[in-house]
Amino acid sequence: MTKVKDLLGERKEIFSLSEDATVHEAANYLRERQIRAVSVCNSEGRPVGVIAQSDISDKVAAEHLCPSWTKVREIMSTNLVTVIRESNVEECLILMEKNNIYHLLVLDESGRSMGMVSAQDVLRVMVSDEKARADLLESWAFPPL
Repeated sequence: MTKVKDLLGERKEIFSLSEDATVHEAANYLRERQIRAVSVCNSEGRPVGVIAQSDISDKVAAEHLCPSWTKVREIMSTNLVTVIRESNVEECLILMEKNNIYHLLVLDESGRSMGMVSAQDVLRVMVSDEKARADLLESWAFPPL
């Protein structure tokens, strides 16, 4: 069974923003790294929220707030849904569906961020696993002549 640690692989860089960053800085950060969400950490490096592209569009652009003046802490999602490296991908999918979210924070034993996994990460692995199972079943059911 595939675990979160397998999804994270050998990632060296853990993306995060300070809660004091502006929304403009957050939007640039997301764009430059080509990611859709990032954890927001306090001064001790502990995650206190998540900011996603949808937060920026729904809570800033749609409300006519100024991204240069609005702080990330004012619009970030603070209901953190987390997993650990040993969680399996099925658990991740259930949590995402239950909470209607597309990203999960991965925490280590001390509560520090190890990064995030996205619905795309989870589904890519699950589809690959299912294809491997289907190929195995096909080879058993229809052996080469």
